[in-house]
Amino acid sequence: MKDAILYLEDGASFTGQALATTGETAGEIVFNTSMSGYQEILTDPSYSGQIVMMTYPLIGNYGINEDDVESKKVHVKGFVVKEFCRRHSNFRATQSLIDYLNENNIIAIEGVDTRALTRHIREHGAMKAIISTDDFDPKSLAAKLAAYPSMEGSDWVKEVSTPEKYVWKAAGDKADKPLFRVAAIDCGIKFNILRIFNRLGCEVHVFPAKAKVAEIQACEPDGLFISNGPGDPAAVPYVMETVKHFFGKLPMFGICLGHQIIGLALGGKTYKLKFGHHGANHPVKDLTNNRIGITSQNHGFCVDLESLSKDDIELIDLNLNDKTVEGIRHKKYPLYSVQHHPEAAPGPHDAQYLFEDFLVMMSTDPKVDYAEEN
Repeated sequence: MKDAILYLEDGASFTGQALATTGETAGEIVFNTSMSGYQEILTDPSYSGQIVMMTYPLIGNYGINEDDVESKKVHVKGFVVKEFCRRHSNFRATQSLIDYLNENNIIAIEGVDTRALTRHIREHGAMKAIISTDDFDPKSLAAKLAAYPSMEGSDWVKEVSTPEKYVWKAAGDKADKPLFRVAAIDCGIKFNILRIFNRLGCEVHVFPAKAKVAEIQACEPDGLFISNGPGDPAAVPYVMETVKHFFGKLPMFGICLGHQIIGLALGGKTYKLKFGHHGANHPVKDLTNNRIGITSQNHGFCVDLESLSKDDIELIDLNLNDKTVEGIRHKKYPLYSVQHHPEAAPGPHDAQYLFEDFLVMMSTDPKVDYAEEN
């Protein structure tokens, strides 16, 4: 193993040892509090542009399998842990986490004091960082970070969205006669979102983030879904404009970045959280029934509720850790969105009912006849 340094833009540094892949990588450093689910985290497109540090001290004990990926590749810019497990044990495992990271050329380091690093990020906020096995000069590393773009203002959606439309058929006997046809705008969609729609009998037409309104209309959808994704929601105005067109015309559901884009399209604003929410144990209160659910989360930006019209928008979900917005609903249109991840994978299933609520919305709100409209 080769010595490595993790250098932060505020001048703080942490040392460790790199796996087989060496060199340099830069991105926004964030911490994730999940005890498991590292495979889903690594392949979640929402982590594009970020170096992920796991707060749980031992990572890799159940290996890697071929079924639990959330996209077609690993998206993190780097991976930081206290210790990698050398002997994994799980009947589904096909390889070790270490082999998986090396196979995908991900710069990963261990031996880092992750407790100290977590406290530093909590106190000073998420920031740019660089991992290097070749350059240990603080002045040189600082200069490289200064030239690296900030997450604010950066469009990472264009890096992860599908280049062309594709279709996920409904499962089982619903494959030929799906209950509903959902148009999904892919800002970095996770496979488990598609799996859930699939199990619920929906056929999902997944569109590139830059798809035109006419392309989406052409599939005659029963509802519109706006997916999760990476980066600054304010940096993807092209998705926002598409979403605006469908207000009041189709039932609409958004998750994470999709929620933030809906908030912006409704005339609101978003802002950067100090260190974001990344983990599988975040308590959220459903204000419609006063029930509390534990949720999986991964976001660095948040919708500003005060910037939205109270005549049109109501708060339906509240984060109990910091009282930030976790869900909104339109009072006139068939539309709601949530900041957390009800698709879990990994994490609790407390909020998966939201997908069924979307099906109910599609069943009670007939779609617009576009031929008549145009």
